[in-house]
Amino acid sequence: MLVQAREASRELALLDREVIDRVLIQVAERAEVRWSDLVEANRLDLERMDPANPLYDRLMLDRQRIEGIAADIRNVALLESPVGETICESVLSNGLEIEKVRVPFGVVGVIYEARPNVSFDVFSLCFKTCNAAVLKGGSDAEYSNRKIVEIIREVMAENGVPEGVVTLLPSDRSSAAEMMSAVGLVDVIIPRGSSSLINFVRDNSKVPVIETGAGICHTYFDMDGDAAKGADIVYNAKTRRVSVCNALDCLVIHRGRLADLPHICRPLARKNVIIYADESSFAALEGHYPAGLLERAGDRSFGTEFMDYKMAVKTVDSLAGAVEHVTRYTSMHSEAIITENPETARLYSRMVDAACVYINASTAFTDGAQFGMGAEIGISTQKLHARGPMGIVELTSYKYIVTGNGQVRE
Repeated sequence: MLVQAREASRELALLDREVIDRVLIQVAERAEVRWSDLVEANRLDLERMDPANPLYDRLMLDRQRIEGIAADIRNVALLESPVGETICESVLSNGLEIEKVRVPFGVVGVIYEARPNVSFDVFSLCFKTCNAAVLKGGSDAEYSNRKIVEIIREVMAENGVPEGVVTLLPSDRSSAAEMMSAVGLVDVIIPRGSSSLINFVRDNSKVPVIETGAGICHTYFDMDGDAAKGADIVYNAKTRRVSVCNALDCLVIHRGRLADLPHICRPLARKNVIIYADESSFAALEGHYPAGLLERAGDRSFGTEFMDYKMAVKTVDSLAGAVEHVTRYTSMHSEAIITENPETARLYSRMVDAACVYINASTAFTDGAQFGMGAEIGISTQKLHARGPMGIVELTSYKYIVTGNGQVRE
C-alpha cells in the first residue's frame, strides 16, 4: 500500500491543476449527497463509544458538520496552489541562474484518533499540493473513515486519478509501526490526537515527524483587563467546543482583579463548567458560583488538557507571575491575554512562547479555516518547518533549480 502511495505521488506531480480542483469540488458535492451514508457509518462508530467520553463530540458526524466539511473542501479548491511557486531567484557572477521553487513533500502520513473529519481535511490539503495521503485513523472511527475514503476514491476513479493518492491503512497499531518505519516511502508523518499519541509517534518514528501538540491553553486576565470582554472571551474559549485543542483549560487572573472573577465566570455555570480554583480564586468565587461546580485545585489541575466542561483558575500577583505560570504549563499551542494596556500586551506576546498568542480574543480562533487557509492538517507546536495552523503552504518543501550554459567549477 505504501509503495502504491509513493508511485501515485509521482503521477500527482504531473496532474493538471484543473483536474485537481474539479476532483475537490466533486468530493465536496458527493459528501453532501451521501451525507446519510456517512452519518450511518458514523453511527456504528458512535455506538461503540460512551457518550460521556470527551472524544464522543470529536467523533460525531451529522449533516451540518458534513456541510461544513464540504465548505472547507471547496475553500481549498479555490486556493492558489503554492506548488511550482518561485520563492526567490538570483543570477551568480558566473551566469548560473538559481531558482528556489516550492515542491510537494511527496507522501504525507497522518496518524490520528477519533476525528473522521481529519480524513477529508488531510485528503483535500494533500491533493491540492500534489501529495499522496496515507491515513492511519483510530479504531474508534473505523467505519466512518472507510466510508469517507470510499467516497473519495469513487470520485477519483471517475476522473482517472490513481487510487494510491489516498490510502487508508488498517486501524490496528501494527500499521502505524509500518508507517513509522517506512523510510523512503513516506516523507513525513503528522500525528494528530492526544499527547500520548503524539509523544509515541515522535519517540518511535524513523520517518521525520511534524509535531502537532496537545492544546493546554491559558488566558491571562490582566490588572487592566476589561471585565465584559473577559467574560465573553473566557466563555467562548471554554465552551464553544470543549473537545478541541484550542479550548481554554486555565484562566490566570491578576490578584488585583479577583473581585471581577465571579462576573467573568458566571456565564460558565450555564454550561455546568466545573472550576478547579486555587485558594485565592476559590475564596473569590465561593458563594458566587454554584457550589456543586466549584472545587479546590489540586496538583493535576494545572497543565491538564481537560477536553471537557472543566477549567482551572490560577491567581498571580503580576504579569511576570502570569508568564511564569504559562511558561511552566504551556504546550506552546495557543495563549491569550485580556488587557487594555498596550505595553502589557506587547510584553506578554513577546515573552510567551506559543504558536499563537491572542490579545483580547478567544483562543478558539486557532484553526486553519479561521486563519484563511481553507482547512488545516494540524496545529504545529514545534519550531522547525512549520508552526501554528498548517495549510497548503506548510505541506510543501522546496528545491533549487540551477540553469547554466556549460559552466564548470574550477
